[in-house]
Formats: sequence, structure tokens, C-alpha cells
Amino acid sequence: MVQEGESAPDFTAPLATQDDVDEVTLSDELGDGPVVLAFFPGAFTSVCEEEMCEFRDSLADFESLDASVFGVSVDGPFAQQAFAEANDLNFGLVSDFGGDIIADYDVVLESLAGIYGPVAKRSVFVLDENGEVTYRWVSDDPGVLPEFDEVRAAVEETA
Repeated sequence: MVQEGESAPDFTAPLATQDDVDEVTLSDELGDGPVVLAFFPGAFTSVCEEEMCEFRDSLADFESLDASVFGVSVDGPFAQQAFAEANDLNFGLVSDFGGDIIADYDVVLESLAGIYGPVAKRSVFVLDENGEVTYRWVSDDPGVLPEFDEVRAAVEETA
């Protein structure tokens, strides 16, 4: 399990925004400020929508600290793009369609309500500009949201 003080596993994966599907490499995003990775179980689910919209509404706070925010789920990039568009998300969503990233971060939830799996456990990692994990929150309950004030405070301390 990736712990605070450890280097975050690097990855290259599809990145969906409202307008496009591109590619992102985590190590390329480091160096300019903190990076927030918000893992969520699935697009178009109510709690995930609430979480991603909270990050959307708080993005200016993170950007004022030179932080980047990325949502991460096992949804395909085109589903994520539709999710981003439907919720006017103003940050990118990383598609971990093969499940490698959630395995590397050890945030695998084997099933969600018995419907499908594996998916990402709802979790948040804050990385410093060198890729070191400075904050880690992982929930085994997909219905529990992170403490957003705690995430903001972790980004402030990391910036």
C-alpha cells in the first residue's frame, strides 16, 4: 500500500476532459506544485458525482496553490468524457480502464454493490512536486466522501 512519505507510482493513461481525450503521464505533471489524485468508483454514480462536483467547485482554491487535480476511475475515457461534460468538470479524469493504477496504489474495491468490479476505492492522494505522497486517505466504504477541508489543508501544507 502506498503510504505517506513514499514515492507515488508513475503512470501513463488516457485523460478525458469535457472537450477531448488525450494522454497524461503523472511524472510530467510534477514539478509545478502539488498534484491531487482523487480515485472514485464510477462515473454517473451519485456519490461520485457529488465528490467530483465538490472538486470542480473548489478548483480555484487548489489552483491558487499551483495544485493540479485529477479524478481517477476504471471507467473508459469516453464515458469519463461524457461524465465530465454532464457535470461541467473543469479538470481531467484519468481512465484506468485496465485497473493497473488502482492496483499500484492498492485501492482496489473488488465489487460495487455486486454489479461490477474491480473498481477504485474512494481515496485521495496529495503528491508534492517530487511525487512524494504527503497525504493519503482511503475508504473501504464507497458511500463515504473525503473530508474536503482536510484535503485542502494537505495541499496548502504541500504547496
